Amino acid sequence: MLLTISAERSPALPTPADLGYLLHKHPDRVQPFPVYGGTAHVFYPEVSADRCTAALVLEVDPVALVRGRSGSRDGFALGHYVNDRPYVASSLLSVAMGKVFRSALNGRCAGHDALLESDLQLTLAVPAVPGDPDLLRRLFSPLGWDVTAADIELDATRPEWGAAPLVSLTLSGSHRLASALSHLYVLLPVLDDAKHYWVGDDEVDKLIRAGGDWLATHPDRDLITHRYLAHQRGLRDAAMARLIDLDDRPADDALEDDDTAPSRPLVRIRHDAVIDAVRALQPGSVADLGCGSGALLGSLLEIQGMTRVVGTDVSDTSLRKAAKRLHVEHMTERQSERLSLLLSSLQYEDDRLTGIDVAILMEVIEHIDPARVPAVTANVFGSMRPGHIVLTTPNIEHNVRYPHLFDGGLRHADHRFEWTRDEFARWTRQVGDTYGYDVRLAPVGDDDDDIGPPTQMAIFSRRTGSGEAS
Repeated sequence: MLLTISAERSPALPTPADLGYLLHKHPDRVQPFPVYGGTAHVFYPEVSADRCTAALVLEVDPVALVRGRSGSRDGFALGHYVNDRPYVASSLLSVAMGKVFRSALNGRCAGHDALLESDLQLTLAVPAVPGDPDLLRRLFSPLGWDVTAADIELDATRPEWGAAPLVSLTLSGSHRLASALSHLYVLLPVLDDAKHYWVGDDEVDKLIRAGGDWLATHPDRDLITHRYLAHQRGLRDAAMARLIDLDDRPADDALEDDDTAPSRPLVRIRHDAVIDAVRALQPGSVADLGCGSGALLGSLLEIQGMTRVVGTDVSDTSLRKAAKRLHVEHMTERQSERLSLLLSSLQYEDDRLTGIDVAILMEVIEHIDPARVPAVTANVFGSMRPGHIVLTTPNIEHNVRYPHLFDGGLRHADHRFEWTRDEFARWTRQVGDTYGYDVRLAPVGDDDDDIGPPTQMAIFSRRTGSGEAS
């Protein structure tokens, strides 16, 4: 099995050979590592001023793989020995990555903090993976990768035999190295769909650790979770509950309501509540501030009478994902004129956002450091001054209903704070009085008499004739 990781020279990586620091592997050495079922070798076939490539070759011993197994489940007598395990990327390669690149996967590199957090121009290549091109694009494209998936002939001398059930995979994109490795680490076993080791409860923890930053928002997270956990429904349900607690999944990709799915995710309920609130306001223009990967934008474009839809985010990667999600490259000229994706920070004035009828802050404010909330509030309510603002945020009182929480009881690892119902009501009244807005509060989700709803929503409407903040 072969995996190559290439990094191009860029402002974030002026010296491509620094890839060696991130991988914790010296470019001038060939290093072997004993791993399950064989030996992994790491070396650098290319180190230049413009590009650096690291290669991981997994040399599998097929006899070691089957030693001690009876083989009773094989479909033919030589199944243990005649197979594609030594050549086709599988969970074996994922396990080897976990051992050989453990520090890189965990985002550790002492003395190179800036490099760790930088998006690098990366190309990952695996010559043979199971699956088909459509599945590969479904899994990797939402993560911001440009996917090249080429069929492999079963036998070049027998073209009439057609393609093998294998694909040559190349991924290109701008990512943190730790994120890029985590994508492969999780998705290779998903493509393989046949882990070579026993899958137990600890695999749920491993999945959440490795994929927690992106799996909760992946449109195929149900498929990924089910396959990664070897189709064990109990483990899948446990993992799904924890991912729903992360609460950042795009709402238009929520699970279908069926007998095998968990209860309707809160993110879908919240999405519908925001869309209903916007539709009732009958705006001609709307801005989703902090739009992320664009889950809400598609629904906003469908609202009747909407002539302008804007999505803003501080992450260029998120905006690229939004563009792919919305298929911007295939839009007609008239459709594309209605949509704008803007790189913009909530802390600073942006003239492109003036004149908006409705601004949306859906699960955004709790991600802002408390010391910066006043600046964001002044910018949105005082400078931008849309006609209406729809804002949602978690209700921390409801967190007793969530069995798996992060960071001392907050709903998400990246939340800087969460408000009680009284704290939220006081903040909304203060903001409304300061900037000239009337406010209406509404629960989102089941409104428990004792602990309130899981999400609280405020709808601000600018008072007629109100001027600037007093």
